Amino acid sequence: MLRRKPRRTEAGDDPLDAAQERRVRAVLALGGVPQADLPDGVQQVRLRLLERAAKGYEAPRDVSAWAAVVASNLAMDWHRAKRRQERLGERLASLRQTAQPSGEETSVLSLAVARGLDQLPDAQRQVVILRFYADLPVASIAEQLGVPEGTVKSRLHTAVRALRVRLHEDEVV
Repeated sequence: MLRRKPRRTEAGDDPLDAAQERRVRAVLALGGVPQADLPDGVQQVRLRLLERAAKGYEAPRDVSAWAAVVASNLAMDWHRAKRRQERLGERLASLRQTAQPSGEETSVLSLAVARGLDQLPDAQRQVVILRFYADLPVASIAEQLGVPEGTVKSRLHTAVRALRVRLHEDEVV
């Protein structure tokens, strides 16, 4: 059981020492996280430790073991996200195969939209793809994702606005 205990950390305090950071990096690497993503994983572990302290929970008895478990969970999350992206890519590829050949202008626009989609947060990218590529109605998207329809509409609105800005910045439209 987690006990709440006031805990103060100095602004310069690092919740992980060098040995703990090496252990976190090793767990992430052994979990299959690419070398380029290891610093982000270490930062996520630090953030979770700081969030615990901010909520008033006392530090774990064995910070090194706790950090290793969190790192292991992050590695599993990384693989889940990678598989989701791969499945999405496969579905998009199958949609492209059935589409009619496009002209040069359509290709440029498609490339710009794809780049814009890559820069959207995951939740926004997901609803845009489900709405405009999979052609699902808002109500169905909300039901499948387990969120209110208003949330889906809000995410769509924000994402479409960001894509429009991106296309204008790139002078595609």
